[in-house]
Amino acid sequence: MDKLPASIAKFRPMCPYLSARKMKTLRTMSTTPSTKFPSVSRLMVKATECPTMRPALLLRSHEQVAGYASLTEGVTPPPMEKGDSYSNVKTPSPGVCPVAHAATTAPDAKAAHVNPASQLAEGKSNPASTSPVARLTADMDGTTSAIPQPHHHANIDPTHFDYAAFYEGELEKKHKDKSYRYFNNINRIANKFPVAHTASPADEVDVWCSNDYLGMGRNPVVLDTMHRTLNRYGAGAGGTRNIAGNGAIHLSLEKELANLHRKEAALVFSSCYVANDATLSTLGAKLPECVIFSDSLNHASMINGIRHSRARKEIFKHNDLADLEAKLQKYPKETPKIVAFESVYSMCGSVSPIHEICDLAKKYGAITFNDEVHAVGMYGPRGAGVAEHLDFEAHGVLGQSGEPVKGGAMDKCDIITGTLGKAFGVVGGYIAGSAHLVDMIRSYAPGFIFTTSLPPHTVAGAQASIAYQKEHVNDRRLQQLNVRTLKARYEAMDIPMVPNPSHIVPVLVGDAALAKEASDMLLRDHRIYVQSINYPTVPVGEERLRITPTPGHTFEQMERLVSSTDHVFNKLGIKRKSEWLALAESTVAKLLLKRESERAEPLWTDRQLGLKDGTAPKQLVDGKSRSVLGVEASQHARMRLAHLLDVEGVMHEGVYPPVHAIPGAPGRRAKLFGPRAVPASA
Repeated sequence: MDKLPASIAKFRPMCPYLSARKMKTLRTMSTTPSTKFPSVSRLMVKATECPTMRPALLLRSHEQVAGYASLTEGVTPPPMEKGDSYSNVKTPSPGVCPVAHAATTAPDAKAAHVNPASQLAEGKSNPASTSPVARLTADMDGTTSAIPQPHHHANIDPTHFDYAAFYEGELEKKHKDKSYRYFNNINRIANKFPVAHTASPADEVDVWCSNDYLGMGRNPVVLDTMHRTLNRYGAGAGGTRNIAGNGAIHLSLEKELANLHRKEAALVFSSCYVANDATLSTLGAKLPECVIFSDSLNHASMINGIRHSRARKEIFKHNDLADLEAKLQKYPKETPKIVAFESVYSMCGSVSPIHEICDLAKKYGAITFNDEVHAVGMYGPRGAGVAEHLDFEAHGVLGQSGEPVKGGAMDKCDIITGTLGKAFGVVGGYIAGSAHLVDMIRSYAPGFIFTTSLPPHTVAGAQASIAYQKEHVNDRRLQQLNVRTLKARYEAMDIPMVPNPSHIVPVLVGDAALAKEASDMLLRDHRIYVQSINYPTVPVGEERLRITPTPGHTFEQMERLVSSTDHVFNKLGIKRKSEWLALAESTVAKLLLKRESERAEPLWTDRQLGLKDGTAPKQLVDGKSRSVLGVEASQHARMRLAHLLDVEGVMHEGVYPPVHAIPGAPGRRAKLFGPRAVPASA
């Protein structure tokens, strides 16, 4: 009997019949044999009744193994249960329905009948041997033994470990506890941000869960800088930072980051996951008898860094200062300690009490490690994060000086980590701190030493983005205004959200399968992409939709999101906030009540948003307004690397012209590069 194929689960959102049924029902149908064809599941028989899948299966069967047509020809479909009719289902074309497309785009019959043994001998995979259709056909022809079965693994020596069975078992656990992850095919369109297309470029959707919080991934200054850098320095870095991968652009970005956080130095990594892991593991391993104190909601990168350090760890309750102090008191002041926390917790939107945590750390002889991943670019007058935002006016007075605000939250943090891949719109991560700390990590951290350096154009784009945001506050202002509007609209509709003072809008569902179904319905029926979040990212019972408004979302897009969410909640019977609160002992109710008791005012005040003096940016309206590019900020950003990029002989059109467009006689190979030896110095 066939288990529910992963492809069916993947394409369920696109199929009217599959999407209308629960996964439990589909799994039962896929594991229950047909009465007429015992080797075929009820779900496969049902597929033969589909006006799209029936001809697709026929074609597929003829191309693969003769005999499958016996299932679809001459079969009188069994009586359908109420609501099972396909008569009211619009038949999608193969170009729209991915299931039909996969079945009707098989290779020709000759290619489909490649000898499995010859393929295995050549070390190639045999697609037909693992196809559900091929296995089903083989069952009907009595040739099952010639085709490898997923759970038999006939070619495995019984004295050896069955790796394939192990992989399947682990995946089955994910399916059973509803934590298996499905990745949607979402392709962001630069000139239509925040719109994307799905697998088909013609199918466009509104994206409401991107971590490109400010849309800097499509900012013209960033793109222009990256094009100029590509033309000047090529695609890759050429090696690790130690071997050919340490260029002027990398050093320039690190100087920019040190200035952003008003620290002595900074170090760039391939991602902030790597930055956190490498820094915590190196420090924890090198500091003698080190103890690391970690917030219970810290990101996996920090958890793994602590684990890899093999240092003693203490986990304190989320944002609980009393619990943190009680744990700090257990150790002598001379014992090296690290207190690790995040400024904004991305799944619930809570904000850490940075001043108070740093004061406790200093009191007990610890250093602080502040992860600002979801805050850089988003908070503060220059976009340095929550630590800067807490002393907003003081940092505003200092301007672009690299001097610290003495006694400020950012000055108190010994180590700050951040990402270049969220609000700054590119990719990469970094740490900032004292010169000696950064140099030690540079010298000892394997995650930095033994990995290829980020490409020059990525690094240049990141610096342009940071330089732009340091000078242009209105992107984050408008983003926060959109957050306020959306939260107010949801609150009025009794949609349950985790209360928080940040830019994250976590809509609670409380069930993994239901959250996935809600996400699928929004995408399928409303052309809105919001990914569902389940375990292990959030605890079981706290599953949610994580929504992140951007400054590029229009009033009309927001209204469509709100009405669509309301429709999905009604259609699926998802509990509203008042319903959850009536269930006082439920996980969601406890979470809501706890967060309500801790409710804090938004980090951005009316004055900081420009609502008091009339300088606040205006919300965008479809067809009537466009995102405003900061002219002065653009000039500052473009000039950052002008001394390296704007030199004589470098093309500035953005990219090299295609080979066929380069002047020259037809048929002649265009000469793009003419390397010459560097002359010896006199």
